[in-house]
Amino acid sequence: MKTVIMSDIVEALRKVGLQSGDTVMVHASLSQIGYVCGGAQAVIEALIEVVGDEGTIMMPTQSWKNLDPETGVHWDADEADWDKIRENWPAYDKAITPTNTMGAVAEMFRSWPGAIRSDHPARSVAAWGKHAKYLTENHDLSNIFGEGSPIGKLYELGGKVLLIGVDYDKNTSIHLADVRAEYPGKYNCTEHSAVMENGERIWKAYETLFVDGEDFVDIGKAFEAVNDVNKCMLGEAELRLMNQRELVDFAVSWIEKNRK
Repeated sequence: MKTVIMSDIVEALRKVGLQSGDTVMVHASLSQIGYVCGGAQAVIEALIEVVGDEGTIMMPTQSWKNLDPETGVHWDADEADWDKIRENWPAYDKAITPTNTMGAVAEMFRSWPGAIRSDHPARSVAAWGKHAKYLTENHDLSNIFGEGSPIGKLYELGGKVLLIGVDYDKNTSIHLADVRAEYPGKYNCTEHSAVMENGERIWKAYETLFVDGEDFVDIGKAFEAVNDVNKCMLGEAELRLMNQRELVDFAVSWIEKNRK
């Protein structure tokens, strides 16, 4: 397996079309690239080098274990202990709370110097660069993926989406289409998370749109059939760069035609 160094990453990012000044949502699997000299640090430093001081990088830093056991996220705990989890799960702290299955790059990025993490206890993002504060501020509990959320703001800014070794099931921007689309099965649900409020840890209920993303790979295939998605290889991983507005607009139409 060929060793990938930071200059290889920079070259691939530029080849796929990432440019200085871009605002980009990045979803990355470090392990899919192969052996990366410097690991997650090299990937982040390469991204920063390419977008520069006028650019912005955003990544999902979700801590979805901070949800009610009823949702299935604590499958390894006995149901008899669910109340213990509700009473004792640590309150979200954006400086400390680890990501859950977001990958090594996002886990390092959440505490990268200059990065800002949003306040959502289960569905946070982190951002670095020119628009980081704007993208991450006021991430409302109930408005996880809608207008005014981080991915809604990315749409306003004309941002891009970069997939590094992952498929569209990791493409969070499609959730904005979930919010905008009208389809028969659309409904809200009540979620719960541990948060700090007035200096006290509480188990807080909030209503939000129910989404599962199980058709996102199908949406991605259909999108790529009719839209330009730049692709290139980095080690063993495929890079895909796309316009987020094009993706979201397409996904709204696809969902309304195909989702039950």
